[in-house]
Amino acid sequence: MAHLRGPNIWTYRAVIEAIVDIGELEDFPSNTLPGFYDRLTAWLPGLIEHRCSVGRRGGFLMRLRDGTWPGHILEHVALELQTQAGMKTGFGKARMTHEHGVYKVVIRTRNEAIGKLAIQSARDLVMAAINDRPYDLAATIATLTDMVDRQYLGPSTACIVDAASERGIPHIRLNEGNLVQLGHGAAQRRIWTAETDRTSAIAEGISRDKDLTKQLLAGAGVPVPEGRAVESAEAAWEAAEDIGLPVVVKPSDGNHARGVSLNLKTREEVMDAFAAAEKEGSEVLVESFIPGQEHRLLVVGNQVVAATRGEIIRVGGDGKSSIAQLIDLHVNTDPRRGEEEHLPLETLRADDPVLLLLLQRQGLTPASVLPRGESAVVQRTGNMAIDVTAQVHPDIAEQVALAARVVGLDIAGIDLVVEDIAKPLAAQGGAIVEVNAGPGLLMHLKPAVGRSQPVGEAIAKHLFPGNHNGRVPIVGLIGDGQSALAARLIASLLQLHGQQTALACRDGLFLGTRQLSKDDAMGYDPSERMLINRTVQAAVFETSPRHILSEGLPYDRCQVGVVMAMPGAAGLDDLYITEDEQLPNIVRTQIDVVLPQGAAVLNADDPQVLALADYSDGEVLLYSLDSANAALAAHRARKGRFVFARDHSVVLAQGADEMPLLNLSAPVFCGVTHPTPRDVRPHVLAAVATAWAMGVPTDLIRAGLLHFGETQPAAAVH
Repeated sequence: MAHLRGPNIWTYRAVIEAIVDIGELEDFPSNTLPGFYDRLTAWLPGLIEHRCSVGRRGGFLMRLRDGTWPGHILEHVALELQTQAGMKTGFGKARMTHEHGVYKVVIRTRNEAIGKLAIQSARDLVMAAINDRPYDLAATIATLTDMVDRQYLGPSTACIVDAASERGIPHIRLNEGNLVQLGHGAAQRRIWTAETDRTSAIAEGISRDKDLTKQLLAGAGVPVPEGRAVESAEAAWEAAEDIGLPVVVKPSDGNHARGVSLNLKTREEVMDAFAAAEKEGSEVLVESFIPGQEHRLLVVGNQVVAATRGEIIRVGGDGKSSIAQLIDLHVNTDPRRGEEEHLPLETLRADDPVLLLLLQRQGLTPASVLPRGESAVVQRTGNMAIDVTAQVHPDIAEQVALAARVVGLDIAGIDLVVEDIAKPLAAQGGAIVEVNAGPGLLMHLKPAVGRSQPVGEAIAKHLFPGNHNGRVPIVGLIGDGQSALAARLIASLLQLHGQQTALACRDGLFLGTRQLSKDDAMGYDPSERMLINRTVQAAVFETSPRHILSEGLPYDRCQVGVVMAMPGAAGLDDLYITEDEQLPNIVRTQIDVVLPQGAAVLNADDPQVLALADYSDGEVLLYSLDSANAALAAHRARKGRFVFARDHSVVLAQGADEMPLLNLSAPVFCGVTHPTPRDVRPHVLAAVATAWAMGVPTDLIRAGLLHFGETQPAAAVH
């Protein structure tokens, strides 16, 4: 199986491609296998949602009843397994190769290991259904689900990445966790869940120090509860007496409301609450109790973009079940609760110290049995479940945005307590109780009541304001194996234009005028290495059919796609490419990814290359060694731009306008002493057309070509 990480012959997105030999099953479509349909659909009833080529719900099941082959079935089963595991994807293909019974099966996946295991598991499941053998589907789903939880992006990070993708912003995952690069090169930004490369380390440190945070907020006139840090239970009670009862006791650096006890009125309650809080944080805070409801407001770039209100969790007695049993029956069964990262609420533990204290204050224990009709409070904090974004008063929005600025956070979760979020803060005695860096987004994405808020979009907009898409200009180039010189020329012209330019080609890896490696640098990894580099302002990447087939392109879109020649099928038989006629469908990938505001640069002297013009979303520029090329005449009539050789000159033309650029017969041109056995003219024309498409001034193009050899290693031109 191959992981095609970038745009490929199947789709723009990452896929797993498996070579599947179905053997004698080629002669036995699904409608000839007794009981197969019933067994497969009993295991995977969700297959009814697969539309398939029929184009409507149940379409795949129609194909299954009418008769289809195991490769096609494998595709749909693998997609359904991913969906059942919590990683829904919908794209798949199954296509025959030239070998009897051998198929290429392709599925979209967001994680290589998960996608490969889904295909392997799908094979085993399909064979079990064919042969009427048992299959432990639950175990397979559990394994895949665990992998999704551990290896796929967390939901907070994923919502930002998805929002960025909707805006056309590319992304690169930088580690196995939630560190993600949005954009490329010098235009990139980085996120780590809800923290960004704009999130100050000092501000994050301040937010962790709750006491310091309150001091700063109070100094800025933001309402906060009175309180102080304490080091012992006795000191906690002394502080409570000084502040005035009731009070709140909480850890200074806790999260998810762990260790927080509210509305404490007695010495015993305060001292017990200190013990519970001390287990969670490095120090304990005692604060005045603010009456009202707890809220969490999300501030992004000085704007409130979402708000939720907490709810108090109660259990009702049935006269026979203990409170611990009622919690498991009626609280922990909430599908929003659990230990997994994608769940907004944590499992409520009957032995949690804060719960024990809360029950104690009600005269109860986890073993208590409540009579029918009576209830008990089992959780007061941390249950942000009700969306109130539309109700936030402008005064409160202004105060919480100020709190985020005072601490210095670009993205912050502000906890406040207030009776009514729709009224001004100070007037009703409300207060901000915490400012949190790296806030969780799930409560806003999956509220129990109210609408999900587009917090990912807000963060993406904050990082990339206006129409900025995080892209640097990328040139992708493909030829017949002799296109490195053109790539070198293009890169040098962009560098001369003032852009720090990365180049990955057959001659090696380059950054500006420095050669980082002399090894062949075509391929995904060297190119991605350059796109991660924060100094890169433009990039030129040479590729080949083999790299497209085995890895995919290392970028999702490019400013200019260049095709210099149509390669042949020689040497690609291991990838099931045996005929030259198969190559245009592969090479067109380079043109498919051209941005609408970009351009395709095509060799008009090659009819197969010229035919790729129809696949460009952007402008088409042609070049030719033959000034009488009929394609140029037709292009001229459409007022298209083109570059051609006339006698010994390179000429730029658009419509009826022509501009001679330079003389190709100079004794030294492009670092090559003439005569030379190598014809550099196609490389020069391709480079000129590309630079023209990229907006490089013609004077710079001329100068850059004439002096190219002065700064380039000889390997580039001989």
